[in-house]
Amino acid sequence: MQEYIKNVLYDPTVSKVITIAVGVAIIWIIIKWIQRRLFSKIEDNENRYKAKKFSSFLGYILTIVLLTVVFSDKLGGLTVALGVAGAGVAFALQEVIASFAGWIAIMFGGFYKTGDRVQLGGIKGDVMDIGVLRTTIMETGEWVNGDLYNGRIVFIANSYVLKEPVFNYSGDFPFLWDEIIIPIDYGSNYDKAEEIILAIGKRFAEDLSNQSHQQWDTLRNKYRLEEAQTEPMISVSAKDSWVEYTLRYVVTYNRRRGMKSKLFKEILKEISATNGEINFSNNNIYIKESPKLEVETLTKK
Repeated sequence: MQEYIKNVLYDPTVSKVITIAVGVAIIWIIIKWIQRRLFSKIEDNENRYKAKKFSSFLGYILTIVLLTVVFSDKLGGLTVALGVAGAGVAFALQEVIASFAGWIAIMFGGFYKTGDRVQLGGIKGDVMDIGVLRTTIMETGEWVNGDLYNGRIVFIANSYVLKEPVFNYSGDFPFLWDEIIIPIDYGSNYDKAEEIILAIGKRFAEDLSNQSHQQWDTLRNKYRLEEAQTEPMISVSAKDSWVEYTLRYVVTYNRRRGMKSKLFKEILKEISATNGEINFSNNNIYIKESPKLEVETLTKK
């Protein structure tokens, strides 16, 4: 028995396995200690996240280096076997490989970063985490109206960035153009209605217009883009039963619902204060009096 134990302990393969186990344990104990003791003190959430991600990635690299060093004398004999098995492994793990390639594209291609609001694989929400194989998103919308969280966490394979369009609502230009429609009755004071609605739009969105215009100029220096109007504007069109005023304005990607609520409340208040000079349209049905019918009856004599 002692001879058997002695042979096992002095076996080169066993010693290498023990060396790898001890080495991997030391690497990850140090990585986790650094993450908990040092990186947890970083106040900025984005920088803390990136530091933890980088340290984990460094841990994987060191593990691979350790395996390579320990088994360096065995790698030559494995070349043929690895070549034969490579094709089968690549076919079986093609989705995993595509997701890893997608992760590289995300990291170095600037598709999105943590905190961005994106639409990926038909899912819209805020990016919580970018892993090697999948992206974690806090979903917005669906059964919840507006761009509000619905509480559902979605895991999407990184391979989607190579297959489908990626919509980024908060990348280089974190603003959106939005519109609200106000129906006004025929016969109202059209000029005054336009003046009121436009003034309210400028009151609430003027600061965002200036910020977005600066951001747009930066974007034009980077890409081929035309000049765009970021100030609130009004367009008017005649419908069958009302005059339609459309207020177009710029808003940050995560404040659309709140901005619409503020604008509608103020517009309702100021239009109502005109004492009938301007009226909102509605779908009232007016029934006119039918014409009188004269009926003659014939009687037999």
